[in-house]
Amino acid sequence: MKKIRLIPRLDIKGPNLIKGIHLEGLRVMGDPQEFARRYYEQGADELLYVDVVASLYGRNSLHDIIERAARDVFVPLTVTGGVRSVDDVRKILRSGADKVGINTAATKRPELIREVARKFGSQCMVLSIEAKRISDGRWEAYTDNGRERTGLDVVEWAQRGVELGAGEILLTSVDQEGTREGFDTALLAAVSKVVPVPVIASGGMGKLDDVAKAVCDGAADAVAMADILHYGRATVAEIRAASHSLGINVRVL
Repeated sequence: MKKIRLIPRLDIKGPNLIKGIHLEGLRVMGDPQEFARRYYEQGADELLYVDVVASLYGRNSLHDIIERAARDVFVPLTVTGGVRSVDDVRKILRSGADKVGINTAATKRPELIREVARKFGSQCMVLSIEAKRISDGRWEAYTDNGRERTGLDVVEWAQRGVELGAGEILLTSVDQEGTREGFDTALLAAVSKVVPVPVIASGGMGKLDDVAKAVCDGAADAVAMADILHYGRATVAEIRAASHSLGINVRVL
């Protein structure tokens, strides 16, 4: 069985870590650096940073936060939000990120995926998809924190993104995000079945056994989590131990 990664997700607005429901109703949680250090010490495999207002302002403002994190946190960092060009990617990587996620700009100009992959490698190019269910077995890709429709079918868009050079898919269920009701495993399975690259499950982590469901039922390669960690309902170490006990091939510390 493939090694499953546990990835704390840090949604950022300005200088603050925030958390919402369905990517809305944002509540300030505190200093993202404190949370990043905590999750690193608990054994996180990677960290995911999302600038939730980047599309609104047309820029990613996480450079200082990533530079601070890279000094204290020694696991891969993925940064997404407001990335619109190869130059934007270069600046984020220079700040200390290992991978960069692109959503809005890719939906408007898919060729950007190819340009980033050619310049920095597919392993650096993460296609971020915000998915909303429109009927049984069908989801539409959204942008701007689940507010703007693209008209793109999620499964078809994931396939095209990988054909253009995306080396990973960050798949967020807007319907499940912040609900604590578990991942949309049907969504995960639909995408995982048609792409040969890792798929990160995001949106809905509520219980310790949700990782196992995302992996076994959704074929996810990694799980991003926020609410369960930010509110102290479980630690990364506890989630790792529970997943291991259920037969999931996580890194054993």
